[in-house]
Amino acid sequence: MRQWQHRWLAAARNENVQALLVALATAVGAEFKINPFYGDYFRIGLGVSTFLCFLLFMRGLPPVKTGILTGIVNAVFQHSAAAGMFYVVFAIGFSFIGRSKRDIPPLLLGGWVSAVDLVSNLTELSIRGAYLGAAAYHLNDWLLLAAVAVVRSYFVIGIYSSIKISQMRVVHAEQEKRMEQMLSVGSGLYGETFYLRKSIDEIEGIAASSFELYRQLKEANLSGCSGQALRIAQQIHEVKKDSQRILAGLSKLYASELGVQMNVTEILQSVVKGNQKYGEMLGKRIGISVLEEVSFTTPHYIPLLTVLNNLVANAMEAIEGEGTVLVHAYVNGRDVLFAVSDTGPGIAEPDLGFIFEPGFTTKFSAEGVASTGIGLSHVRDIVHSFGGGVEATSSETGGARFVVRIPMSALA
Repeated sequence: MRQWQHRWLAAARNENVQALLVALATAVGAEFKINPFYGDYFRIGLGVSTFLCFLLFMRGLPPVKTGILTGIVNAVFQHSAAAGMFYVVFAIGFSFIGRSKRDIPPLLLGGWVSAVDLVSNLTELSIRGAYLGAAAYHLNDWLLLAAVAVVRSYFVIGIYSSIKISQMRVVHAEQEKRMEQMLSVGSGLYGETFYLRKSIDEIEGIAASSFELYRQLKEANLSGCSGQALRIAQQIHEVKKDSQRILAGLSKLYASELGVQMNVTEILQSVVKGNQKYGEMLGKRIGISVLEEVSFTTPHYIPLLTVLNNLVANAMEAIEGEGTVLVHAYVNGRDVLFAVSDTGPGIAEPDLGFIFEPGFTTKFSAEGVASTGIGLSHVRDIVHSFGGGVEATSSETGGARFVVRIPMSALA
């Protein structure tokens, strides 16, 4: 209870300090003024604009308390209770907006603030007229007063809206960057878990074969060999359990995304953005274009990203210096097709029958070290898991062309 009281007192003191600073800043701003009317009964200064800016930008600032304190300070500075009353009325009118000021369209917000400004001015003029014996103002003066309120309010609201839009753009750009990173990580994790799941199936088959060998050796009264076969089967079973635990942990890292869907436009845009950066990293000038002739949303965007990123990255690695890559998405019957074409050197005819085999590669580093050769076999296995197929042909542009075919029903 005492801790809560200390926090409340600290927050209250902070609010009071902020309100006092706003009051002082407004009083200083009010010293920069113009006199649109005859005499010195009413003056328009920057104090109102300063006060409005603080009310708009400071989230935790209590409007009424700040308005009363600002009114007192300005009454002292300007030696006029009427000038101080302006800020009190202005703050009360602004308090009706409350925290919803961020949800109100700028035009409506500007209109409301203009009305509050005009009412506050009328209150100040009425007090001046009552206590100072000021003469009545003409219609032109009232119109000028209203015009000043509108211009001043919309000017400040315009600045406020511009800053908010800039902040939203920065936040949106940051969110897009994080989304790209998450998709990249998710795509990589999917590839790893896909092969790990495949390895687990193979391990399970090896364990079953080892146990069968143990049984046969035991029936042949080869106790030494049968015991060794049994130990091998047990060790393989332990490896399988460890692999399953790793698979479960990796799957959790992207399982939360399974309830989310992406449309094909977002998928292709992600592929283009990610691989443009990859091309820059390779020091190549490669343009990536997209021809989209299909529209759908799918929860299986991670596998699609894995397949397309692999194919586009391969195309960019194959291109020397500069060139282009085209990603074409279209429908053929009940299948959706993704064709990735490049302007690279292409694939030799004898290699076309082997490029999807694990370990086969035509890429070597500057030191002559071959790549792993599992990228395209990885693509083939993923596509096959959806009941589709992938083939490689020569591109019309002279490079390679990979066409991925997946049943539309498998992506639903």
